[in-house]
Amino acid sequence: MKYKTIDLCCGIGGIRKGFERTKHFENVLSAEIDEYAARTYEYNFGDDPRADLTSKKFKEKVSNCEYDVMLAGFPCQPFSSQGNLDGFKDPTKGTIFFHLMQIVKATRPKAIFLENVQNIVSHDKKRTIKTILDYLENKLNYKVVGAEFDEEGNPINCKKAFVRNTKDFGLPQNRPRAYFIAFDRNLYGGLLEDKRFDVVPYELSEKMKKDPYLNKKLADILDRDVDLHYYLSASYLNTLEKHYARQKINGNGFGYYILNSKEHNREYANTILATGGSGKERNLIIQKMPKHNKNDEAMLNKKGGLNNKNIRIMTPTEWGRLQGFIGYGFIDAQTGEDKFSFPEKMPESQKYKQFGNSVSISVMESMAEYIYKQLHFLDSHI
Repeated sequence: MKYKTIDLCCGIGGIRKGFERTKHFENVLSAEIDEYAARTYEYNFGDDPRADLTSKKFKEKVSNCEYDVMLAGFPCQPFSSQGNLDGFKDPTKGTIFFHLMQIVKATRPKAIFLENVQNIVSHDKKRTIKTILDYLENKLNYKVVGAEFDEEGNPINCKKAFVRNTKDFGLPQNRPRAYFIAFDRNLYGGLLEDKRFDVVPYELSEKMKKDPYLNKKLADILDRDVDLHYYLSASYLNTLEKHYARQKINGNGFGYYILNSKEHNREYANTILATGGSGKERNLIIQKMPKHNKNDEAMLNKKGGLNNKNIRIMTPTEWGRLQGFIGYGFIDAQTGEDKFSFPEKMPESQKYKQFGNSVSISVMESMAEYIYKQLHFLDSHI
């Protein structure tokens, strides 16, 4: 028997794919309001996810749907250090969490899996995490794995309890994110006091540690032949270098970052971002340019021409590998064929945005394995 999931705020399907890879879960309903992400999701899964989970119509649809586990990577921008930090006060994205909780209250899934930026555990002087845990633990009576409280009911040790990093799960990206797993106390009662519900996974399972498609270093996932247009213009590189110098004088560390320079020689990338922005400039690569002539360079229309240091941004394909969409998550186990792709005419800016806004599939798979083991234990004891 497979457990049924609903995939809310589904993006391009990274959470769903991680759960499906365990072969213990099947998805029965999805929701996404971003049109470009919905196109990619539909193209790879065959399901149309276009739906507004805040609408009465969708909530009624969920109420008539039999499922076991809610999956949701609810909007992170209101809580991100790179976003507006408005949190729950954000009039649109900040309220999604409460709509999710309404769905939980009405449908009582056996388990809940939520994902967000690491900043959510400290946002608004920890009022945000207190609200999240209060809803799940007290208002809805769910056991949140790893949650601890002091004598006054304030959450403690939240970073240790909920934040996990992609680079510890077989993919070469420094991507700390917060993960919340909760089980229904109304259904499972005292079984949830077992110590198996004390800790969210910190790393890959022993089985996944042996996977030949995982545990690669940054150099292993870089493209060998990269188009000229990914190389920085001389003018832009000069701007980055000047900005870095100014920041260094002021004692700040912000600036561009060349991952494989002699100075850094990193084995993993910095966090890629949905906005592109510093997700690109802090993940630069030195790689010899392909052969070209002056006409090739002129056609690129780059200010000042191409830089003379062979510095480029990472490609969308490389970002896909950093998240496990390419080179891992969608590889056919029988044929070895990599089946992830974007629909035709998908703008390159959207490819970056969708990967940057998504999740790391190996982390999702690890979380899914954990949830399956716990559900199997719980259901065999009631």
